[in-house]
Amino acid sequence: MRIVRLPGIHHDANAVLLIGTEEAVLIDSGTAWYQLLQQERIVGQLGADVKLREIVLSSRRYPFSGGCSFISNHFGNIPISAHTSALSSLGTGDFFTTWANRFDSDMPVVNALELDVDSPMHLGDELIEFIEAPGPSSCNLLIHIPSAKTVIAGALLPRADRPMRWDVPTGNLVVARESLHNLLKLGAEKLIPMHGPSLQGREHITDTIQRHMTMVDQIIEAKGVLPKSWPKPAHTSLWHEPVPSWPRQEQETNQAEGNSRS
Repeated sequence: MRIVRLPGIHHDANAVLLIGTEEAVLIDSGTAWYQLLQQERIVGQLGADVKLREIVLSSRRYPFSGGCSFISNHFGNIPISAHTSALSSLGTGDFFTTWANRFDSDMPVVNALELDVDSPMHLGDELIEFIEAPGPSSCNLLIHIPSAKTVIAGALLPRADRPMRWDVPTGNLVVARESLHNLLKLGAEKLIPMHGPSLQGREHITDTIQRHMTMVDQIIEAKGVLPKSWPKPAHTSLWHEPVPSWPRQEQETNQAEGNSRS
């Protein structure tokens, strides 16, 4: 299996292609702003011999889901799957619970199917696992590829140097701590966050997750009150801005970072 990160543009979340010998699965789509470009990038990665089989959304939020209906239609109305708590918002194109309103955008209607998180998906001989990871939202998922020791973390870890928000609809600080603990237990050697390059190496990933967990513990102890030095998040921000700033990723990688996994 090849694992290809399609870097998020502007407010888009990273999208990830899991590419087998004959079929591929797309994890997240980005917004509707760059859906045509996203389509072209997918076609370029798949070539003529690999078929895009389905789309899985790790979150209902617009930065993850806004472009998925367009992409599905282009590839022959392929199925779109999401956590059960995301289906109502997606199916009605809800302007608020998908956060499309924060980006002054319409939310396309997404006729998603319920993803059975208890049943791993197969792509050829490879296993893809889905793990509920609420905190940033009730519908947030981790996508785990055991053979590649890789996890797609989505909004649970929006950037290595910036912690998630939980002060949003269906956000929950306490369960976020548990979700981060479950992410740590996976022992990933490659972690793809919502934004920015992948994190490489178990030690680096462990240190980064533990930094996020420590922050959550401190804010739980403070009864949910953010440090006074932290600025109010921007209207469209899916993360907080810690002050002083956390260190950036130690290992900057590019789009080809995971292409040789098998």
